[in-house]
Amino acid sequence: MKKSVYKLLAILLVIVLTGADFGKVSSTSASEIITIAGTGLKPWSTSEGAALKVNVSEPYGVIIGPDGKLYICEIFSSVIRQLDLSTHMLQTVAGTGQKGYAGDGGPAIKAELHEPYEIRFNSHGDMFFVEMKNNLVRKVDVKTGTISTYAGIGEKGFSGDGGTATKATFSQPHSIVFDQADNLYICDLANKRVRKVDAKTGIVSTYLGGGKAELKDGSSADGLLLAGPRAMDFDNSGNLILALREGNKIFRLNQDTHKFTHLAGVGGKNNYAGDGANAKLAKLAGPKGVAVDSKGNIYFADTESHTIRVIKADTGYIETVAGTGEKGNGPDGDPLK
Repeated sequence: MKKSVYKLLAILLVIVLTGADFGKVSSTSASEIITIAGTGLKPWSTSEGAALKVNVSEPYGVIIGPDGKLYICEIFSSVIRQLDLSTHMLQTVAGTGQKGYAGDGGPAIKAELHEPYEIRFNSHGDMFFVEMKNNLVRKVDVKTGTISTYAGIGEKGFSGDGGTATKATFSQPHSIVFDQADNLYICDLANKRVRKVDAKTGIVSTYLGGGKAELKDGSSADGLLLAGPRAMDFDNSGNLILALREGNKIFRLNQDTHKFTHLAGVGGKNNYAGDGANAKLAKLAGPKGVAVDSKGNIYFADTESHTIRVIKADTGYIETVAGTGEKGNGPDGDPLK
């Protein structure tokens, strides 16, 4: 993983840990980057210990759980870590550090995972994470710590719509998110679709994608071709925010009209331009890692420009909140240096 991704993770953690309102973060804010976990070294070291003394191997998805602790996906070690923000102790809560697909029905800490990418919690507090290389989504029961497969069979493909999600196949699932009814949405990346698992029935279906029509402003959700559906989140009104990495655009899907609104990016090749103006006219470089704050501002990792950018809810303008646009692993401190 590129060093810049470590830096982006650190920036996101600072915003979360300081309790900063995302709406107050701007290019003139006093935000600060601090390291809270990891040594900067990659190899697996230990399953628990003081967070700054434990190797954190290719961290990717991060989220604050319902218990107030920080959960981290480690791609290289194929584990899920939990960071206690009061004691600064880090421990493994899923995975053994051995890549594989095993352990369903037993303790999550004894299971084998393969590249967990993103973590989410449902309304009951159960933990879900997507494993891209295993082509599935798994669940850890909050009461028992038992792990099970929630969607997918561990094989790459596209099948199963209209049937039970545990019998379906996916291809490089990347991002997951729950709606208010605990329905699970999955960015089925290589299948160029977003798929949905119904919380009550466990039935999987294609929610978006699989068609040939170009996704653009005003498009209906039906019959679309999705160019790299990489990351999702829901805004405060229950509308889906979708980032297309290969398309270099970000859209909002209105859940009532089922039509898209173009929010950011002109498309085309990776580039970095447009700050301080309408986000629709900006040039993006592989957007993913979307998160919406309480004021409706949309934050995302602009991967190939090595920055964190925001689409402001009040103006529709785009700004950089962290990173200079240059690749590197800069020191703690000012997020724009």
